[in-house]
Amino acid sequence: MKKIDYGIDAPHVIRNLIIFSVIGFLGPIFFPIIKIGPVIIAISGFLWMGIACGLMAVWMILYSVYGKLKHRDRILNMIDWNGSEMVLDVGTGRGLLVIGAAKRLTTGKAIGIDIWNMEDLTKNKMENTLDNVVLEGVKEKVEIKNDNAIQMSFANNTFDIVISNLCLHNIYNSEDRKKACSEISRVLKNGGVGIISDFKHINEYRNNFAQSGLKTKILPASYFTTFPPLAILKINKL
Repeated sequence: MKKIDYGIDAPHVIRNLIIFSVIGFLGPIFFPIIKIGPVIIAISGFLWMGIACGLMAVWMILYSVYGKLKHRDRILNMIDWNGSEMVLDVGTGRGLLVIGAAKRLTTGKAIGIDIWNMEDLTKNKMENTLDNVVLEGVKEKVEIKNDNAIQMSFANNTFDIVISNLCLHNIYNSEDRKKACSEISRVLKNGGVGIISDFKHINEYRNNFAQSGLKTKILPASYFTTFPPLAILKINKL
């Protein structure tokens, strides 16, 4: 029987951290000293690397299982809902934000878009997102689409609210990130609100949106519920 599952974020990063953690713990036990010709290297210090990498891996898993649910609520609580909004979730993944938004709607609609990169999230497929939509009981209020953030298929001024978490940093080219910010600005209605959450490039996003004439405000990262710590950028299209 299928269960609601929002996946583990950045699984390849967690895997690498675990590998380095194991090396850090076991290396000093089995190879306390390495000799390379006349050079003698003591690797006892690797233990600290093992501890650090292990803690980061655990913290990232805890965020994926528990923290991102609280982070989702923090994002959605920043919006004054009336229930009739048109909502866009950019980089919806397995639907965490779009489903949370849909639960706050009555006559409104929430659309989630993604290109479903498996490196970003475990079992990151549209089919799994649609399963979560059904299991959460919001099928009538949600639409999931395969759409690219840097060239969206929506008309200008379509959405009252645009939300996005841990998406834009996966666009590796700064010019393409700027295009994505421009697209978000384009599809957001006048008077609309956007909430963008990420662990890097947040000042870059703010500058991009400011250049498009939007009002911007950066809120501090949550160091207790997110790892890496996720800052939040709130934008308003006047």
